[in-house]
Amino acid sequence: MRKLAILQMQRIMIYSLKKNRKTILETLQRRGVLEVCDLDIHDSVFFKEDTDSQQSAYLKNSSVAAQALSILEEYVPTEKSVFSSIEGRKPLSKEYYYMYVDEVNEIMRVVYEVLGASKKIADAKAEIVKQESIIESLVPWKNLDIPLNFKGTKKTAAFVGTFPAERSYEEICTALKLHLDENVDFKIEIISSSSQLTCLVAMCHTDFREQFYNALRKEGFSNPVVETHLVPQEKAKRAEMKIKEANDIIEKNIKYIKSFRGMKDSFAFVEDYFVLRAEKYQVIKNLANTKHAFVLCGYVPKCDAGKLAATLSTKYDAYVELEDVCDDDTPIKLKNNKFSEPVESVLKTYSMPKHTEVDPTSIMAIFYYVFFGMMFSDAGYGLVMTLGCGWALHHFKNMEEGFKKSVKMFFYCGISTMFWGVMFGSFFGDAVSVICQTFLHMDASQVPQIPGITTALWFNPVVDPMQMLMFSFLLGIIHLFTGLGIQAYMHIRDGHFIYAVYDVFSWYLLVGGGILALLSLDMMKDMAGFVLPPVFLTIGGICAAIGAVIILLFAGRESRNPLKRFLKGAYGLYGVTSYLSDILSYSRLLALGLATGVIAQVFNQIGSMLGDSIIAMILFAVIFVVGHGLNIGINALGAYVHTNRLQFVEFFGKFYEGGGKEFMPFKINTKHYNIKEEI
Repeated sequence: MRKLAILQMQRIMIYSLKKNRKTILETLQRRGVLEVCDLDIHDSVFFKEDTDSQQSAYLKNSSVAAQALSILEEYVPTEKSVFSSIEGRKPLSKEYYYMYVDEVNEIMRVVYEVLGASKKIADAKAEIVKQESIIESLVPWKNLDIPLNFKGTKKTAAFVGTFPAERSYEEICTALKLHLDENVDFKIEIISSSSQLTCLVAMCHTDFREQFYNALRKEGFSNPVVETHLVPQEKAKRAEMKIKEANDIIEKNIKYIKSFRGMKDSFAFVEDYFVLRAEKYQVIKNLANTKHAFVLCGYVPKCDAGKLAATLSTKYDAYVELEDVCDDDTPIKLKNNKFSEPVESVLKTYSMPKHTEVDPTSIMAIFYYVFFGMMFSDAGYGLVMTLGCGWALHHFKNMEEGFKKSVKMFFYCGISTMFWGVMFGSFFGDAVSVICQTFLHMDASQVPQIPGITTALWFNPVVDPMQMLMFSFLLGIIHLFTGLGIQAYMHIRDGHFIYAVYDVFSWYLLVGGGILALLSLDMMKDMAGFVLPPVFLTIGGICAAIGAVIILLFAGRESRNPLKRFLKGAYGLYGVTSYLSDILSYSRLLALGLATGVIAQVFNQIGSMLGDSIIAMILFAVIFVVGHGLNIGINALGAYVHTNRLQFVEFFGKFYEGGGKEFMPFKINTKHYNIKEEI
């Protein structure tokens, strides 16, 4: 049994003529089974190609197409369902693929047409804002019958402007005379005034222009925001005409953009198409090239290597070398059955296994589904989760692979939740009993005894929490011992049977013996509900003592100094306290299970407090849906988080290190279309 679900990888070397490079790379991209690595050959014959400029050009085209698609969506929005985010990418047949490829240049021409029309719309909108601002600034000057930039006549100097507050004719004249000589004569006409602004025209003889202007400035005089050779009313009319022209431009270009409503799919395709081409040129950077040939190095799963090599050799006359590899640089790819595969995402969240480790996904999946179900522990909630996930899997066939795995995981978690809900007798809490007693006026004794719905098939944790606590500890011990068992398997697999004795069986003896001895004490009767015969106290004590001696003597076996070896052994023996805390951690199975059940019952009781009238029934239904909906959301999240914690901390801590590099194949990474491999 080799590394369970970790696939054997092979290093692949592909040698071929340069004329076949494009088709070979496209084949590899469609297959998506090969991870390309950087090939650094120190030889004057080979060289690397700089493809940064090509990548930039393709990514720019992709970005431009995305902008055009966004513009088209703005003016011709696509009707989307509430489930559009999980529908996945559209499948694209090879006929449509090649049809779009042949039209890429024409599509890009239309893309730039749409962008150009959008720019005209933006410019027109900016012009409207500008002209509206001009009109607004001209409102105080509507009664002025001379241009705002009027400077006077041959003999007179004129100043058109504003003071920053409301000022009367007398106030202005009095203030100006303080700054002027006695022989300076001037005339002022107030055009309009408000609490913020006073608009006026001031005139004097040209001989006193500078002195008069300085006096105005000292009083806060400033020129109009808009200076024009036109009379304000004429300027406002022209601004309105420009606004009308800008609106016509906007309407015309919006209509023009809408005429391309049928191009959405084409725009989406070219966005994806240029991303594919950019990624291909990223791979070209990693190739070693000569004038007429190239060399590609990468990793491929052994199960896919033979077929890929045959295709490259037959179709493109390439020479392919394959070599089994298993080192730290080799990427990791997992292969699990349909039951455990959905939990791979949980493992990847923690870390991929190394080649020297096992993939714990299959074993972890069993505990994962069991623990999640116990924490959620309501048959009604499990039914909702199972039906919802099952419906999504059935209706959305193109769902993205990673998201589909998560939905499958929660589908199995829902089944487990239904199972434990039936075992514990919880169906939307005690909803059936509450409805029967509140609206059907039944006594508690008259409520139908439906196994798994109103009565537990096993026991009710809310009524008997100690039994649930002891069962949680039992599952925790099995979980921890399974993790130790995997560590023992790895030692034995590597030919180190004695290490399995030192590092695993010693803890089986110590922890297992301690549990047997503990269950033999009378003090445990109230908690466990039973007491083992006294003989188990002796057996457990002997086993624990043997385990402790083994740990004390061999936990520090790598040290040659007897004192250091003893001290390390003593420190290793101190690790028994961590096992105690680990086992206590499984009490969260009880805590979250009780939280789900109690909160469900609370919402049922709140709804039943309103009476049994028609209005009360409607309000009960509302409280039921909203309350249980909140309970499902909050406690499903809690179950997910704490189930992950039990795997990451307690389970993985006994055998798993991680740190492997995930297999990242060169494949089609698109946003809108799922391009079939047959293309």
